[in-house]
Amino acid sequence: MQELDDHGKSWTLGLTALASFMVALDALVLTSALATIRADFNTPMATLQWTVNAYNLSFAVLLLTGAALGDRFGRRRMFAAGIALFMLASIACALSTSIFALIAARSAQGAGAALVMPLAMAILSGAFAREERARALGIFGGVTGLALIVGPAIGGFLTEGFGWRWIFWINLPIGLIAIALVLARLRESFGPPVGLDMPGLMLVAAAAFAVVWGLLRGNGSGWSSAEVMTALVAGVLLTVAFIGWELRADTPMMPMRLFRSRALSSGIAASFLFYAAMYGTLFLLPQFFQASLGYGPLGAGLRLLPWTATLFLTAPIAGAVVNRVGERPLVVTGLLMQAAGLGWIATIVASGATYPAIIAPLVLAGVGVSMAMPAVQNAVLSSVAVVEMGKASGVFNMGRFLGGVFGVALLVATFTASDATLSPDKFDVGFAAAMRIAAVLTLCGGLVGLCLPARQREAAAPISQRP
Repeated sequence: MQELDDHGKSWTLGLTALASFMVALDALVLTSALATIRADFNTPMATLQWTVNAYNLSFAVLLLTGAALGDRFGRRRMFAAGIALFMLASIACALSTSIFALIAARSAQGAGAALVMPLAMAILSGAFAREERARALGIFGGVTGLALIVGPAIGGFLTEGFGWRWIFWINLPIGLIAIALVLARLRESFGPPVGLDMPGLMLVAAAAFAVVWGLLRGNGSGWSSAEVMTALVAGVLLTVAFIGWELRADTPMMPMRLFRSRALSSGIAASFLFYAAMYGTLFLLPQFFQASLGYGPLGAGLRLLPWTATLFLTAPIAGAVVNRVGERPLVVTGLLMQAAGLGWIATIVASGATYPAIIAPLVLAGVGVSMAMPAVQNAVLSSVAVVEMGKASGVFNMGRFLGGVFGVALLVATFTASDATLSPDKFDVGFAAAMRIAAVLTLCGGLVGLCLPARQREAAAPISQRP
């Protein structure tokens, strides 16, 4: 019987990791193909950004709802449904005949991802006892992290060798196999029955869309135009309305009481800022490699590795050290390193850059953010009781993906405002300006990190003993 139990646990770990790998891969696999998609559809940068932002936005705002659907209707059932939706949306992406069709399909992909990711962690956590759970989650996180590292390179390889549509076609066989095995090998489970916070969902989605739309249209319509001012003001008012609703809702998607913890509130604010810088940079940097330095999609993806691969080396060390030194030193030091690296890139690009000159700042930025990521997540999750870790994790992930949406929109607005064009000599101007903004965002994240409790490790120690 024990052998059967171990066999079932292995299937659970393997299938949840496979699905999360597929979803995480598509968050970044498109970055190396953006220049090719831009040329194929003859689309401006402001529109192109929605191929990334549509995915991140729908994922962010539906994340907590996806977890609630699994609790109510069955985690295995909704997990399989999420994979199916993601797979069908991938087919729609591959068959897109216009940039707007691709954006709509990417939004549907994000909705599928919002079912898959939180339910993968819930299913995995439920299958392993407490003493085994940390190791299982570590393997799960390593597989997901690997997707973030190799995503741009895989995207570049497929784009250069077969065409960008194959980035999405490969999800078809993976999805079919995953669905069949999920239904055959995983057991159904349910969480506590909770209501769906539909007003909260609509308010946060509308608020995020309004702010991004204002940033998107600022340069074209004028920052003082009625369109832009209306969008930005509406975004602020909708955000206030969302907070007000969450304070009095019976089953809020984002319990405001969690933000009474200084560790959680400052951790989420810091991650919002540095993920904004990271996603904005990942949107523009591969295009810089192609437009200005003349590399193909595969060459651009591979040349991101000095930045992305540092996650594989640095994050495990940071995760081990955090319990000895606390979160604040790692978050602040790491974000100062990333800010310095991005600012260094901006300086190099402004004076004419070659790729070898960019390697050192890429490594510096990568090591820095790889230190900060596990530390800030540990600060957030250690600030709540065990029974609320799932909700805190959902709020954290929602914040970081909304940060990504904001960062891409802000950096693209900065790029466009610099009178940059897609020609090599003009692209550098906008890219350098955007990298300066990315450095400032990261620096602000480091300053917010100073608000983290000095030695969060002391508060984290008894977490496992809490009821």
